[in-house]
Amino acid sequence: MLTIVGAPLLLLILSNWVRSSPVSSSDWILDSTFGTQATIASEQTKAAVVDLEIDLTQGWVDPRILGGQLLDFTTRRKGEPLNVIISGKSDPYILSEIGFSIYAKSLGFSSECLGLHYGNIHQANLGDGNEKQDEQLLARQYYFTRPGGPVLGTCWESLAGGNHFRAWKQNGTKADTGAWFLGVSKEEHSGKHHMIIPDGYNIGRDFLVAQAVSSPTHWNSLWWQAEVEWVQGLLEPGSDGVNHGIKQDGYVAVLTVIRL
Repeated sequence: MLTIVGAPLLLLILSNWVRSSPVSSSDWILDSTFGTQATIASEQTKAAVVDLEIDLTQGWVDPRILGGQLLDFTTRRKGEPLNVIISGKSDPYILSEIGFSIYAKSLGFSSECLGLHYGNIHQANLGDGNEKQDEQLLARQYYFTRPGGPVLGTCWESLAGGNHFRAWKQNGTKADTGAWFLGVSKEEHSGKHHMIIPDGYNIGRDFLVAQAVSSPTHWNSLWWQAEVEWVQGLLEPGSDGVNHGIKQDGYVAVLTVIRL
């Protein structure tokens, strides 16, 4: 029988755990101002709508071409930015749901505490013909590298706050790229109801990108290295339509992840 530990007791247990852990995620934060840059012009999007010739060769398709968007559907009027794309040119293993969850662990993210979901289910329309789809994965930052870290580490994130992401796969019949679209952000602790922190969309995105590109990542015997391209023009900078009214800079990080 599963017993749910009260939040204060669980917080105390995890506090003792994190103090004894050799590595905290705060050691991983880097300045992610690396990579190439590209701009998606609105004229290109309009032309694609007219031609309806969907180019799959870059490993992902602009969701707006076929009626999607780069904000998810958090509420009826507000959404959170899909600010990271894992290109379909990446290692085929991580394009599967199981493989992607393993790759996420190599970046310091894992499934929710004890498999319990907290918060609303978000939807997204990736413009691939699938219309609005529920999130396929919600992963939270784990703070401990010792055995059991990914399990208890995400429990700590649920209480103390930290980075997390939701993910959707672009695999509909109209744009089957296999790419993963992620909405990454950093949130407050449970006492503040997991609200996104100021500048939390940019901060969360940059944390994940830094994890991916700063050095090879691994989980068990699997190793990866990622390259990043920063794309402008997919998201409108600012807070218009953004959940909690938090500004974001409009950049989307496109990661291509190679198996080593």
